[in-house]
Formats: sequence, C-alpha cells, structure tokens
Amino acid sequence: MPRKGHLSVKIYNVRGELVRTLVDETRDAGAGFVMWDGTNDSGASQASGVYFYEARTAGDVKINKM
Repeated sequence: MPRKGHLSVKIYNVRGELVRTLVDETRDAGAGFVMWDGTNDSGASQASGVYFYEARTAGDVKINKM
C-alpha cells in the first residue's frame, strides 16, 4: 500500500462469480501480504483451477489470474 487507506481484495472464479472477500478494511501504508486458503466465504473448499483476484485501493485496481 503506497499510503494508508481502504483495501479490498476479492477472489472470483472464471465465470466472474465472487468466491471470497479476503480483505475489506483500512490498512496502513507499507508492504504486506494476503493468503487465500482455497475456501469460499462459507468455508467450503473450492475446486482447483483458475481464479482471479481483484485488489482495490483508493484510485488503483489490480486484477490478475492465479
């Protein structure tokens, strides 16, 4: 995070459906990490395959395949 602010990190499947929200809070500036354990918001395991993460901060959005 380049500066303190709101951070949102979400996981989507290949159909564009929201699988899990990992972070949705205010974070301090600096380096950090977020780890996904392969479960959805209900705690159920998800199938192996391609997923996408979306990381949003004030004025910046990053979407990547994982």
